[in-house]
Amino acid sequence: MSVAVSMPNAGDPVSRARALAPVIEAAGARIEAGRELPADLLEALHAARLFRTLLPRSLGGDEATPETYARMMEIIARADASTAWCIGQASGCSMAAAYVAPEVAHRIWDPRDAALAWGAVQPGQVAEVVEGGYRVTGSWPFASGGRHATWFGGHCRVRERDGTMRDLPDGSPYERTMLFPREAIAMAPDWQVMGLRGTGSDTYTVTGLFVPEAFTVRRDREEERRALGHGSLYRFTTTHLYATGFAAVALGIARGLLDDFVTLAGGKTPMATSRMLRDSPVLQSGLAWAEGKWRAARAGLHAALREAQEHVATGTAMTTDQKVAIRLASTFAIHQAKEAADFAWTEAGATAIFESRPFERRFRDLHAVTQQVQARRNHFETVGQHLMGLAANPRFL
Repeated sequence: MSVAVSMPNAGDPVSRARALAPVIEAAGARIEAGRELPADLLEALHAARLFRTLLPRSLGGDEATPETYARMMEIIARADASTAWCIGQASGCSMAAAYVAPEVAHRIWDPRDAALAWGAVQPGQVAEVVEGGYRVTGSWPFASGGRHATWFGGHCRVRERDGTMRDLPDGSPYERTMLFPREAIAMAPDWQVMGLRGTGSDTYTVTGLFVPEAFTVRRDREEERRALGHGSLYRFTTTHLYATGFAAVALGIARGLLDDFVTLAGGKTPMATSRMLRDSPVLQSGLAWAEGKWRAARAGLHAALREAQEHVATGTAMTTDQKVAIRLASTFAIHQAKEAADFAWTEAGATAIFESRPFERRFRDLHAVTQQVQARRNHFETVGQHLMGLAANPRFL
């Protein structure tokens, strides 16, 4: 079944996401089975400009605040987690528009169906310095949304002309991201996983590809922000927006599971009992605890984003305290969302395991989210170090 929908592109991204949510939810089974977003759904998403939430306005983007972005992502994730994840990945990648020359940004993002994807860092991803740019070789796994991406990025170590690897002054590896069109890559369809199946997060490879200097970025470096990166949004980093987006995905999935459970509890009488689930004092109390965890986590995330936004809107850089607050709130939200959702899954009983019910896919998707780098529990160690006044690893702040 294809999607037939007239989607206005006016209004804020939250309203557009809310209007499209029923269409996204209806496509869930096809997304899961195909391990990608169907073409008709992609058309609706592009019509609603949901891939353009974090792009500069001069590129037809919303240049939305991170809190608005989080609200949008939560709505989409409640409808379908894989769709939200793909939009979150492309949105984080689109922050690169602030770090390239305007003509490069227009080439990549002017097309209506534009989407940039990139995969994870691993050994063997090398950009060799050559005349006018770099000769790039490498493979990048976990390219969420790669099956519909129009451009790709590759994070690379840089090899100098003399064969040495470029390092930063402190001795840590220097990394630069190469941007290249879809036709330059070879894709390996290796996304066989338990959750977030519809993201199609395959591995792609390039070998000996020439990438001009203009199509490379060093992400999140203040000195490299260009003409399109003057808005306050771009004082946040891609790490902040990935943390925000994927925390919102977890919250959206959990919201769906909790709502599903309330609906189920109002009509299910467990075997060998005489009362419906909703009438159990134990379940009533448990639901309240789960709801409290969800609301507290969501409120904490939004508060951290709002405080940082108000600060950077004055034209000043984000403080370390604010970066730490976003790190804590986002990772905490993912784990609290999981705990709240696990309550709903467990108390739904055997009903939850059937594919005909919404529980099991949401359960798998949420547990896949918790395995992503933004959910690592060692982020709490980083936060704790900062709170203790110790030096904290800034890599994920």
